Amino acid sequence: MASNTIVEVAEYHKDVVSALELYFFGRRPEELAARLEETDLRSAFFVLTTLEAAFRDDYLCRCQKRKKDDLSRAFRAIYRSRKRNASLDEDIFETWKEQSSAPGPRLIGELRGAFKFRHYLAHGRCGEPNYGRKYDFNFVYSLADDVLRAFPLCTFD
Repeated sequence: MASNTIVEVAEYHKDVVSALELYFFGRRPEELAARLEETDLRSAFFVLTTLEAAFRDDYLCRCQKRKKDDLSRAFRAIYRSRKRNASLDEDIFETWKEQSSAPGPRLIGELRGAFKFRHYLAHGRCGEPNYGRKYDFNFVYSLADDVLRAFPLCTFD
């Protein structure tokens, strides 16, 4: 998996929230609220980047280790034409959904929504997002935890 785990991100998030609350104690509650909101978005973003790294590592691991399961074979077919440039959504998530017995379809749908939110954060937060749900650190962390428990991701260890 990626060098940072989602647990490490959660611990960092908690530390930053505590530090902000201490720093702003007794003054400027609106400024504290703005800082906490920004911290929440940044921590959610980092959990999603960690999750993306885990799925991309899994894709490469399955290709390089030449595993014999259907998912790995499908990934190798993608790798032959796209190499490391596989699309997270259309290639990796869709192949997991089609080729795996992991409880994927519901979680893949949730991931796709969360990665639209990640795209919004990564590309300047232009416009007002309308995803049908509120994406925040707690939701993203819970989703990532569910995904990492449900999907048997390949590692290079």
